[in-house]
Amino acid sequence: MKKLFIALLLGLALYGVQQRHPGWLQGLAGAPATTASSTSAQLRQAFEDRRSDLQVEGRAVVTRVLRDDLKGSRHQRFLMRTDDGLSLLVAHNIDLAPRVEGLREGDTIEFAGEYEWNDKGGVIHWTHHDPRGRHPGGWLKHNGRTYQ
Repeated sequence: MKKLFIALLLGLALYGVQQRHPGWLQGLAGAPATTASSTSAQLRQAFEDRRSDLQVEGRAVVTRVLRDDLKGSRHQRFLMRTDDGLSLLVAHNIDLAPRVEGLREGDTIEFAGEYEWNDKGGVIHWTHHDPRGRHPGGWLKHNGRTYQ
């Protein structure tokens, strides 16, 4: 009975960690790391297939910094281009995560978030933590700092 209780407790703990840090088990299992080019290919395929709700990580170059969207939740917005030329809009919720400071055209940015298809390339959002813990957290990395 004691062993069953310990196994159940361990299972619940692992489930909790997986909910807060999706994908960590893949790293333990020795899954290959995602490269920028494989992420670009994944995003390109999602665009061509008109897929949405896809968790992605990658790297891109900022092509234009846009004005903040102040309607509803405030979002810092910018356009970026992947290494295979796909243009993406990033909508970074600055009510839930810090603004990316000093962002300029030509900067390289790393990202993790959710891809939503549109006819212009797509949108990356959920680049922040989920205060309710129901959605995988995302982030942006710029000049060595992580914004989440």
